[in-house]
Amino acid sequence: MGTSAELARFEQRFRRAGLPLFIEDFSPTHDIFTRATPLLVLVFLAEVLGAISLQWPVWVNVLAALGAMLVLIAGFGLLNRFRDRPFWSLPTRFGVPELAFFVLLPALLPVVTQGQFRQFFGVAIGNLLLVGVVYVVIGYGLIGTIFWSLRRLASELANSVASLVRALPLLLVFSLVLFVNTEMWQVFAGMPIAFIVVSVVAFTVLSALFLLIRLPREVDAIERDAGSGPPLRRIQRMNISISLVIRQWMQALVVSAGVGLFFVAFGMLAISEHIYDQWGITPGSWSYHIDLLDHQMLISASLVKVAIGIANFTGLYYSIALLTDSTYRTEFLDHVSTELRELFAARAEYLELRRTTA
Repeated sequence: MGTSAELARFEQRFRRAGLPLFIEDFSPTHDIFTRATPLLVLVFLAEVLGAISLQWPVWVNVLAALGAMLVLIAGFGLLNRFRDRPFWSLPTRFGVPELAFFVLLPALLPVVTQGQFRQFFGVAIGNLLLVGVVYVVIGYGLIGTIFWSLRRLASELANSVASLVRALPLLLVFSLVLFVNTEMWQVFAGMPIAFIVVSVVAFTVLSALFLLIRLPREVDAIERDAGSGPPLRRIQRMNISISLVIRQWMQALVVSAGVGLFFVAFGMLAISEHIYDQWGITPGSWSYHIDLLDHQMLISASLVKVAIGIANFTGLYYSIALLTDSTYRTEFLDHVSTELRELFAARAEYLELRRTTA
């Protein structure tokens, strides 16, 4: 006969692995937003500032803030009474009424005090986005996945470095050609930093979409091979896929960073100030000369931008190669399959324990 303590240990293991949706009866009202209660309460109370105005005297703003605080507390207290909870209690579940109060009640403060309807929509949309972020981060176990990945950082770094060493010969075939290409320098050296950041984000999103499309098939194959317990629900497969995407991002980040540092070092040795002049490239907003063995090296903002651009391409290539190239794919999936089989077996034991304790 299973016990509640045994079930709790299994559920804690799932959370630590970044797979909270393996827990049966996992619900937003009881398991997601209640875990974010301190954050939601802090934001809710901080939004009393929406009732004040910089054009008012200090004492008026103090009174407005205190009045807004009383309104927020009283509003949620009355909701507690309506939901058969003590007036001063924090919600033990977040349903639609609680979330609606969190989104709309603070947004009404600038409307009541200043008639600011534009600010009403700004606060309401901001609160709604926060609710969505909390749902995704906690509901899909992103925090647990990140901490789980950090605990395994040493082995992940070892895997990434090994993959980088194997990938370098192929990567350098086209990367070096791109790096010594005048057009590549003209494109990236003249690109604003904001555009560099946007390109990095865009390539990251692109690789994530590819992984999210391909990974569910791999998870299904591993589940069939493991043959442990009832079939996973669609949302549980999505939970595993997101966890694996984050894990692959960490490996791709190490590979990209390694390639970027390599090209910064190579550019300092190979691309002199004379070549900058011949190519018509300026060093950018900053540059430093370093003497090494009677050779003057130049590190510049333009060099760093080009290295980041090539590292960006490399990260996208590596993310795709993990699931398409036979060498990387076999190694990555073999490692993942072992861990997922253990989790599938633990889930089967967990479900059997729930059945026996029912």
